[in-house]
Amino acid sequence: MTDRAASSAFDRNDRPGNAGLVLTLAVAVVAVLGVFFLAPAAMAPRFIMLALALFGVAGVFFLFAYAVGLIQFSSRAPRNDITKLIADSTTEGLLVTKGDMQIAYANDAYMELCGARDVSGLQVVERLFSGPPEVSEAIYRLAQAARAGTVHVEDLRLSPPLTGAGAVGWYRIKVRPLPHAGPRASLWRVADVTGERQRQEGVFQELQHAIDFLDHAPAGFFSADPDGSVSYMNKTLAGWLGYDLTQVGSGGATLASIVANNGAALLAAVSGSPGEVRTEQIDLDLRCRNGRSLPVRLLHQVAFGQDGASGASRTLVLNRAAGEKPGEDLRAAEVRFARFFNSTPMAIATLDAEGRLRDSNAAFAKLLPKAFKAGHSKEDWSLLAGLSERDAEALRKAIQDAVEGKSDVKPVNVSFEEGAGPRSARFFVSPAEDSGQKGATIYALDTSEQRKLQEEFAQSQKMNAVGQLAGGIAHDFNNMLTAIIGYSDLLLSSHRPTDPAFRDIRQIKETANRAAGLTRQLLAFSRRQTLRPQVLQLGDALSELQILLRRVVGEKNELDLRHGRDLWYVKADITQFEQVIINLVVNARDAMPDSGGRVQIRTKNVTRDECASFGLIHLVAADYVLVEVEDNGSGIPAEVIEKIFEPFFTTKEVGKGTGLGLSTVYGIVKQSGGFIFASSDVGQGTVFRIFLPRYIPDAKETPQKETEAPKAAADYTGQGVILLVEDEDAVRSIGARSLKSRGFTVLEATTGLEALEVVEEVGGKIDLIVSDVVMPEMDGPAMFAELRKRGVKAKVIFVSGYAEEAFAKNLPEGDFGFLPKPFSIKQLIETVKSHMGAEG
Repeated sequence: MTDRAASSAFDRNDRPGNAGLVLTLAVAVVAVLGVFFLAPAAMAPRFIMLALALFGVAGVFFLFAYAVGLIQFSSRAPRNDITKLIADSTTEGLLVTKGDMQIAYANDAYMELCGARDVSGLQVVERLFSGPPEVSEAIYRLAQAARAGTVHVEDLRLSPPLTGAGAVGWYRIKVRPLPHAGPRASLWRVADVTGERQRQEGVFQELQHAIDFLDHAPAGFFSADPDGSVSYMNKTLAGWLGYDLTQVGSGGATLASIVANNGAALLAAVSGSPGEVRTEQIDLDLRCRNGRSLPVRLLHQVAFGQDGASGASRTLVLNRAAGEKPGEDLRAAEVRFARFFNSTPMAIATLDAEGRLRDSNAAFAKLLPKAFKAGHSKEDWSLLAGLSERDAEALRKAIQDAVEGKSDVKPVNVSFEEGAGPRSARFFVSPAEDSGQKGATIYALDTSEQRKLQEEFAQSQKMNAVGQLAGGIAHDFNNMLTAIIGYSDLLLSSHRPTDPAFRDIRQIKETANRAAGLTRQLLAFSRRQTLRPQVLQLGDALSELQILLRRVVGEKNELDLRHGRDLWYVKADITQFEQVIINLVVNARDAMPDSGGRVQIRTKNVTRDECASFGLIHLVAADYVLVEVEDNGSGIPAEVIEKIFEPFFTTKEVGKGTGLGLSTVYGIVKQSGGFIFASSDVGQGTVFRIFLPRYIPDAKETPQKETEAPKAAADYTGQGVILLVEDEDAVRSIGARSLKSRGFTVLEATTGLEALEVVEEVGGKIDLIVSDVVMPEMDGPAMFAELRKRGVKAKVIFVSGYAEEAFAKNLPEGDFGFLPKPFSIKQLIETVKSHMGAEG
């Protein structure tokens, strides 16, 4: 109680009794006495009884309140308040304000900061701290926070300090709102942190000295993170390499950028056991900013965590450039050899008699990093790590021959999995001897790109050869199918539906039409089919197709269409594009589990700059519209996915697939100028990506939805002279009979030369020429050009099993029609009628 009484803290809540209340009570007593003396004598007893009753009730209430503690007698002694005692005696200045300027409480420490002995000397924080603009700005921010009822902290530097001791004082001021029923209240806390700041400045100064010593050391030093980024480089090394220190540590330097000739792979090859710290001495070249090389010796230290993962490295760099550290000739020769050994692009390694790696250069570490990860020390490094059993055995035999001193050891070609995919290399092994111990030197050439190019070229040649074969077969087959379909039409026209033979003839025609579908797939794969490209908006095309696609995927599977915004236009054959999507969805459905799956079809625009992000080396950079068909089915194994676009290749059971579905898709996409790629994870699903080139339509080319108007009954009769040129007798015969039966006059020729003779005989009086494209002696295009030279203006319809585009570029300018094989009699008559005009 003695300490508490000696406290000089100011608390506006510790006040004496209220004099106004005492005066009011006195006035009330006098008023009661005045009423007693002035009142009539008859009312005096009653008034006395009433007054006594009121005072009695008040006294009873007072005694009861005092008993329960509601009323206490005030004294001048300080209250026994532990919380207030703590606040009064704390070394941190505390100030409570109400409103902006009214002080409600200040403890001893704050009064000492103010230099105040009583309440008259107290000042609010805004008046206590004044000085340079930075101090005024900080106080203003604190005051604004107090008015806004938020928490804020500021550190101030005041010169001279409030106490006057020393030249500079540091103060940490905090303000926060206090819950209060009355006006806004804030708690201010002011702490003198001058000592803490001085200690921090001392530590910082020592750190600056240490960094200065390291920066100006006669050796270079750098630290690199496990991902290869250089987090620190001293000034000496930065000066050697020509780097700006402000750029180091912010992505401006990496091991790959400062170490020349794949030396970063050699540093990354350092491995160790959990908790170990390994230091390796490595001679190599660093790369300067100006492109020059700097020969150095590295003392490279790496610490490994308890999980075996490598941490940040610490590397000392010794300059071995000429004139920097002149040494003995032997040392200079050692440095030159180390530079040559680690800078050569050929992978080189030395082996002991048991085939273990003794040393290697940077190129070898980059080619076969698994050889160094096989163990934590050089004794555990294994050249055979990661190789197949057959390749490992062949290489082991070559190494053994070299160790035994045999000459002319045959090179060994090996394949291995490394990084993003399969790699291959050719190893040359030769005998070597070191300090009397036999061993071998191995040289390796990375042949991955060469083998990949060879495989791609062979695949391209094979696909082209198969395509030519498929196209030739389809062309000849189409001639036979044209005759079969044509004669079937003639037989059907001469038989009634009730005739027993009618159904058999119709079955023949339907079978021929299915065969025609196979030939169309062959032509699609060989890119020789006829396309009718038009300007398309793929989002609209897929939306119209989704009803059919939902039937294709089945009830157990889910179909999800997601269209990109503002899709660009493409130019493609809508029918063939729909066939592409249907084929891919059918394959996705077949790959689904029995319990059901999900097929997603997504579209979006892909700009030229975004093409590289897909990592597809064959994708030419351009603007595309991308269509993705993804399923979550069983996936495609790696050994199968390379063959999926080959014709007649299928993994389905016999009778459940022809092997032409994906080859047809491939041909249609390529003939449309696009690209198709497949990626798959076994057990996860497959994604097909179709890139169709963006097409910018002219003002006249506006994509319109086709609306089929009701057609009137077609008139297949006509008149006029038609020259039919066809080397296949069956096709020419069925064509001639069909046209003659409709009223046309038909002249026949088997070759282009014979057709020219027929034209001469009739004096050019021919209304229409229907000609095959491929014929002996003179083909259709050559005949067309000769007729135009002779002034024959008759319209020409070309008939072919190949695509129109396959020969159209060889034709002179002129108007001609096209009818693909196989065709029915109805299609032939309709085409002839459309080119003959409205005659007949």
